[in-house]
Amino acid sequence: MAADTEKPATGWGWKLHGDGAHIAAGTVVAPDERLTWPRTIGIGVQHVVAMFGATFLVPVLIGFPPSTTLFFSGIGTLLFLLITRNRVPSYLGSSFAFLAPVMAIAPLADGASTLDAGQFGPALGGIVLAGGTLAIIGLIVHFVGTHWIEVLMPPAVTGTIVALIGLNLAPSAKSNFDTDPIAATVTLVVILLVTVLFRGLIGRLSILLGVVAGYLTALATGSIDFSGVASASWIGLPTFHTPTFTPQIFGLFLPVVLVLIAENIGHVKTVAAMTGENLDKYMGRALFADGISTTLAGMGGGAATTTYAENIGVMAASRVYSTAAYWVAGVTAILLGLCPKFGAFIATIPSGVLGGAGVALYGMIGILGARIWVENRVNFASATNLLTAAVGLILAIADFTLVIGNLTFGGIALGAFGSIAVYHAMKAIGRARGTDTTVDDEALHAGQTPEAGNPTLVD
Repeated sequence: MAADTEKPATGWGWKLHGDGAHIAAGTVVAPDERLTWPRTIGIGVQHVVAMFGATFLVPVLIGFPPSTTLFFSGIGTLLFLLITRNRVPSYLGSSFAFLAPVMAIAPLADGASTLDAGQFGPALGGIVLAGGTLAIIGLIVHFVGTHWIEVLMPPAVTGTIVALIGLNLAPSAKSNFDTDPIAATVTLVVILLVTVLFRGLIGRLSILLGVVAGYLTALATGSIDFSGVASASWIGLPTFHTPTFTPQIFGLFLPVVLVLIAENIGHVKTVAAMTGENLDKYMGRALFADGISTTLAGMGGGAATTTYAENIGVMAASRVYSTAAYWVAGVTAILLGLCPKFGAFIATIPSGVLGGAGVALYGMIGILGARIWVENRVNFASATNLLTAAVGLILAIADFTLVIGNLTFGGIALGAFGSIAVYHAMKAIGRARGTDTTVDDEALHAGQTPEAGNPTLVD
């Protein structure tokens, strides 16, 4: 028992929290601690349930094999734990930020549950490109720090980029919704009701429960084809695909890297605040790990990965931040990925059900951008902040396109890079002319107000 009660000197392994069965009032189970293994396994399975609704929905929406995505999300989670030296609890589930660029270059065939061979390659190539870029940025952050990211992407810009990716997907939600309005409506209504009626884990599973309700509605009409499930085997490797690379994917996928950076930094800071531990030294490792995980998924045919807020909710409710639970979750996801029949069943979800879920999901992504503005008290009385958001959002929502030689930049790329360019150009010109009315983030977080004559803050 000595090994259970002493803190590991190497940074690996876990010490037992108390008696391993109870959590004392006012304490949490830290990343380097664990409860008894039966309890740890139970919490790990709970993490799988929490992440599942969103993680499986991404591949179904874009036509990727669900089993492949689950398999690589499990592999990615284990890699993340290894690279962050077992000190940052996180599950790497499917990233919704990639939905828009994948849909832009690989639209689903009519009624198909998977993409054709010519569509998979470029989509996976874009995922590999984004993952590799994020891994490089992670290395830079590890040695240099994150201040340059904060300067490049202040909250006014970060919020805009997150919001425009969600809002760019609105036409896709409507298209799927219209294929079966009844099932889509049931899905959406159940998501809304479960969210407001229940707390804890059930409330966090609103998307999954909404999809189940919509699925049962579609099943009642006989519109689901189970032939693929019957022919699938119980045990076997997931379906793998290989990426292809074309210049057209660059402008579509690189902006998403900015979202992954914001998500990972936000995750590490949130866990640090909840556990009381300083995890800043692992920030670069977290970015690098997510980049490697996304690259690996793209090389094999899975959806890109990112840290999951759903699992932060589980940790907050249970007060267990042990990375041991995430090892259990990662291994469980890998085992699910090795069941082709399970993946074939997931692939039977009708597009109408996905449309109902998409209305909520895509809108939530958009509003998450607004949440970044609110939490950072972005001053929209400033013309610089206001026009940064205005230009970026409209470029993405209207899906403007710019073609330069073999390169095509769609609404997401133009909106993301446009918002960065607008912000810094207006900021520089405003300072030179003495007309800049933005308020520094440091002053805002210190509780200071603008000087007399400047616009008031919008909280």
